[in-house]
Amino acid sequence: MTALPSIAARIAQELGVREAQVTATIALLDEGATVPFVARYRKEVTGGLDDTQLRTLDERLIYLRELEDRRAAIIKSIDEQGKLTPELAAQIVTADSKARLEDLYLPYKQKRRTKAQIARENGLEPLADALLGDPNLSPEAEAAKFVTEAVADVKAALDGARQILMERMAEDADLLAALRDLLWDKGVVFSTLAEGMAEKGAKFSDYFDYREAIKAIPSHRALALLRGRNENVLNLKLLPGDEAATPEGQVFKGPGECELKIARAFNVADRGRAADSWLVETVRWAWRVKIHLHLELELTGRLREAAEEEAISVFARNLRALLLQAPAGLRPTLGLDPGIRTGVKVAVVDQTGKVVDTNTVYPFPPKQDVMGSLLTLAALCRKHKVELVAIGNGTASRETERLVVELMKRHPELNLQKLVVSEAGASVYSASELAAKEFPGLDVSLRGAVSIARRLQDPLAELVKIDPKSIGVGQYQHDVNQSRLGRQLDAVVEDCVNAVGVEVNTASAPLLARVAGLSPAVAANIVAFRDANGPFDSRSGLKQVDRLGPKAFEQAAGFLRVANGNNPLDASAVHPEAYDVVKRMATATGRNLAAMIGDVTFLRGLKAAQFTDDRFGEPTIKDILKELEKPGRDPRPEFKTASFKDGVETMQDLQPGMILEGVVTNVTNFGAFVDIGVHQDGLVHVSALADRFVKDPHEVVKPGDVVSVKVLEVDLKRKRIALTMRKNDAPAQARPQEQQRDARPAPKARMEAKPAGNGGGGLGGGAFAEAFARAKKKG
Repeated sequence: MTALPSIAARIAQELGVREAQVTATIALLDEGATVPFVARYRKEVTGGLDDTQLRTLDERLIYLRELEDRRAAIIKSIDEQGKLTPELAAQIVTADSKARLEDLYLPYKQKRRTKAQIARENGLEPLADALLGDPNLSPEAEAAKFVTEAVADVKAALDGARQILMERMAEDADLLAALRDLLWDKGVVFSTLAEGMAEKGAKFSDYFDYREAIKAIPSHRALALLRGRNENVLNLKLLPGDEAATPEGQVFKGPGECELKIARAFNVADRGRAADSWLVETVRWAWRVKIHLHLELELTGRLREAAEEEAISVFARNLRALLLQAPAGLRPTLGLDPGIRTGVKVAVVDQTGKVVDTNTVYPFPPKQDVMGSLLTLAALCRKHKVELVAIGNGTASRETERLVVELMKRHPELNLQKLVVSEAGASVYSASELAAKEFPGLDVSLRGAVSIARRLQDPLAELVKIDPKSIGVGQYQHDVNQSRLGRQLDAVVEDCVNAVGVEVNTASAPLLARVAGLSPAVAANIVAFRDANGPFDSRSGLKQVDRLGPKAFEQAAGFLRVANGNNPLDASAVHPEAYDVVKRMATATGRNLAAMIGDVTFLRGLKAAQFTDDRFGEPTIKDILKELEKPGRDPRPEFKTASFKDGVETMQDLQPGMILEGVVTNVTNFGAFVDIGVHQDGLVHVSALADRFVKDPHEVVKPGDVVSVKVLEVDLKRKRIALTMRKNDAPAQARPQEQQRDARPAPKARMEAKPAGNGGGGLGGGAFAEAFARAKKKG
């Protein structure tokens, strides 16, 4: 057998790039380079791999190195047992997955004393070999030869021989691989209601009598099924296709395709010979008692892993979109955290995000001090020259918005602009240790208002202070592997922060900690140094910070900005290591450095090839020229917000057919949730996102998008709102009967699996019901 290609070669094949690119990238990562740094500043080394490719490369590198470690451990273990043959070693060396490795190791793995092992100890293996090798032998007659003090009778001898053969069949690596593929390709998942759980598990009602091909189950349905099982509401089983296709009310009599595959692998066939029926029954037992259960557990785990991977991917894409939302800008902002009985918490932050004033007003019952509230808010806005008013979108947000509208009517001279802001995670931040350190003298209830104000100014800078899992843009986020989710989300935050860049003289420690190469401790040291010595006037000044060594400076410097410093390049994404290249450009063209920056016509007239050298090639030179056109450019879009319709403030105000403007708050595989200003997000099902087929909702919308939607259905009892972005869709009461049918998961009577996406979960149930059960609760 040919040995596996190197790790670099395997990754290169998966990514569709050259092996040399992967090898060079692995060397950089092993030296401590970060993905953002490599993606931005080492394009010549990697051949231009982007951050997405680099993240995939990094993940696969971890997996394949773990695979190699496991391979070595298995070889060592089997060798120590004295059972490592050249043939087995070759199979292990060429195993290309963890599943294949574990299949090969299964017969040699240390395990509890099995019935088969006891049978071997009692000398019954020759009986098993004899009956398997010559089916013409009489099982009873042969078994009688093995009756001993340890083996009571013929039945005990045959039972022991059967256990030996069953274990042998269940530990055949090639057979297991074939059965695994067969069950994945043709297997069907059945879900039924656990006894007595109908009322408690009502939210899983779409899965009380459900079947679907395992490989066709989309992520959100898989996670719903598994959660239902974990909560003891659903019973799940995985059956081969031929067993699953048995007509209702009839018992599958077999042998099935899987049993036949086992029989062929061990040359078992019912030809009327003396031992044939005993061997056929042994195969049947091997499948039903050992192999099926083992593969059912494994493939259910595989289904979970694939579903988790997709759910994590959905969360990551949503988080990226949320973090890269357009900032309103560094303008004095009034933050309002709405509340009824406890009052509206008020915080004013200046253009740098510093808290300059706080208060609490009580415009609603029981105090209902509207005039006093308006006077207080007007005074604060006037005193601090407030330009923006950020209103949290939780309980009483529309009532608070009306209060601000009244404020703007009474005081047009203030030139205020109001916006409703998602407050997801604000309460988590308010009660965090970080908030306590940042605002030691500020009441917890007021910290939320500060966060609301700041996330309008700069969403990225504020949201990095909150655990990404608390931001509320996930899909079944609590059901997935939390460590893997954490790694993925941390990578997204890191990529977003470094894509935008960080102003070193105003950034908080949590924001600085997300810069490539900076640890939380070093970030805290930067802030402490800044507080003690004043603003940095250059990037090189960072070298004075305690524990910020040469490697950290190399990784971080290009992503840190120093506005109005000694060197104009310090405010750009040009890395300090490349400053000499820019100076060479200035010298060669006879232009002053300051005059050259921002001169688009001049810069676009330069040829990158003129300024390359042994260290910097054309990709880096082109990046530098582009950056000099607009130094420190912000990749985030232009700021805009939705205008909620006056008079539509609660679900009771909604009517089918209404056209409303809203903000996308979350995107899942089955659709998009939209805030339309009624304290309950509506769902635009994937089938209603566009007038064309949409496989992935992320193709059409992302969190933060302002969209126009039509109300289709309003279910006050279950707090569900069905929306559409297709303007020709008729609301529920006007739609033809055939369009109102529930697109639930395939019922018991149908074997065809619904496709992921548009086929999964309709507006009346299925994914829709599950979506709203998981929808973010506000307030």
